[in-house]
Amino acid sequence: MRYRLLAAIFVFSLAASAQSLSIQQLRKFLQSSVQLKQSDKEVAGFLAHAKLTEKLDDRTIEDLQSMGIGPKTLAELRKLREESESLSAAAPVVPEAKPRPIPPPSAEEQGAIIAEVREYATNYSKTLPDFICTQVTRRYAAAVPGGRYGGRGGDDPSWHLQDTLTLRLSYFEQKEDYKLILVNNTVTQEDYRKLGGATSTGEFGSMLKDIFERDTEARFEWDHWATLRGHRAMAFAYHVDQSHSHWTLDYEHEMHIAPAYSGLVYVDKDTHQVLRVTLVSENVPPDFPIHQAETVLDYDYENISDHPFLLPLKAETRMKTSDVLTRNDVEFRLYRKFSTESEIKYDTPEPLPDDQTKEQAAPKQP
Repeated sequence: MRYRLLAAIFVFSLAASAQSLSIQQLRKFLQSSVQLKQSDKEVAGFLAHAKLTEKLDDRTIEDLQSMGIGPKTLAELRKLREESESLSAAAPVVPEAKPRPIPPPSAEEQGAIIAEVREYATNYSKTLPDFICTQVTRRYAAAVPGGRYGGRGGDDPSWHLQDTLTLRLSYFEQKEDYKLILVNNTVTQEDYRKLGGATSTGEFGSMLKDIFERDTEARFEWDHWATLRGHRAMAFAYHVDQSHSHWTLDYEHEMHIAPAYSGLVYVDKDTHQVLRVTLVSENVPPDFPIHQAETVLDYDYENISDHPFLLPLKAETRMKTSDVLTRNDVEFRLYRKFSTESEIKYDTPEPLPDDQTKEQAAPKQP
């Protein structure tokens, strides 16, 4: 109650400090008075000493009356109408135009874009130069919220860093080769492909190819506009049936399945190149140890021998078992031209800033 009274005194003081009111100021004053639940007598008392700088007409009074003003306030407004009869009419209030969502491309345009992206995706690996880069994989684990060890259901997972892997990834004659160099900044001779825990491969073309190959028979439809790393992008939703799936989930090198999956493909509006692809497993058999898996792969432009190429920037893969969640944050850094003499630097780069992979608000047109 005290707060409301002080706020009311402030509004009345602010209005009283002006010798006269425009129609817009009068409107704002009455809106504030109604919101603050000021008495009809108090509002009318103020208006009895107010002067208008613009003509008040019957139509405006009807509009002001719809706010819920009292009879005494209405009587004072009618007096102000008579007193302002000789004044110029107030300029019409033009509502501020709200930005409208940009319409999607037409159905014909979407079909042509998907066809162009399919050609790009199925030939992507052939367009890449031979190169070497540093792959840094940070592996996290958490108990499943709502499970035996994960606290209440609905809570965010409590992630714990398990280890950090630094690899020398070479791409030569369209083949990827992974050499594990460091585990937690300690030199190792372990074979990456035989390493325990969650690992991933295929970021350099096979993931795109598996979605866009014609025998996958993926179904595409428009989803939304987006902005990624300053590029305006078209996001298309897709779905791949289990019978046509090429995506493999492998559990401890002993069990594997190819589930149905769906996701989004983000296509650069201008170049029609893929900036991001996501995959989410569907209908995983209940007896398979991995209950759910999802991946987000971002691409960005990198210079190799002074030529720009769109290459993997970061992949995040999450998997869920009955009790445990795993998350792999995989970053691809320090791209350079392939050479048999190239050596990886024995240091691990800091994680990429979040804004490098954060989707920005959808752009709108005025």
